[in-house]
Amino acid sequence: MKELIEIDTLVHQCDKCKNLVEKFPNEKTVFLGRDNEIVLIGEAPANNGWRKSHLLWRDGNGKMLPSGVVLQKLFDIIDRNILETTFLEAVKCYPLERKNLKTCSLNCKEVMMRQLKILKPKLIISLGEFPTRVLLDFSFKKFSDVVGNIYEVNGYQILPIYHPSPVSPKSYKGNLPIFEKLKGM
Repeated sequence: MKELIEIDTLVHQCDKCKNLVEKFPNEKTVFLGRDNEIVLIGEAPANNGWRKSHLLWRDGNGKMLPSGVVLQKLFDIIDRNILETTFLEAVKCYPLERKNLKTCSLNCKEVMMRQLKILKPKLIISLGEFPTRVLLDFSFKKFSDVVGNIYEVNGYQILPIYHPSPVSPKSYKGNLPIFEKLKGM
């Protein structure tokens, strides 16, 4: 899509976070799936994932990353493949320190919203706290208060889930009831 290419050019020229990030080296900041019914939004490019391997959910050797394994188990419940699902990051570049995610996600919000406007997803699944905070138009104290609920914001249906990283104790078990409920929808 021509519009997405134009946005990627802007991302590569952006310097809002120049001292906070390592630039995203790939040509595209959106992985297009077979359709845009569901669009996944991650926090930021994984240190050893997409930005280095150029393969979504895979490391430099092509092996599925642990987050991808967990997310695919959840997607099996709704009969979908994560490698066929459109994906983008809330933060387009790799933050040098995790504490920079908030600043970087706010700086990238306009770009992310432009990408979503082009993609027109039926459902956005936000993976973790930072993309969720950027997407929702209200503040919340605890991330767990919004996880698993579908919110309509700016015409989008947004479903926050716990980040699928195995580092998170709720990556699978906390998200399991959400995907079981999705299957019934």
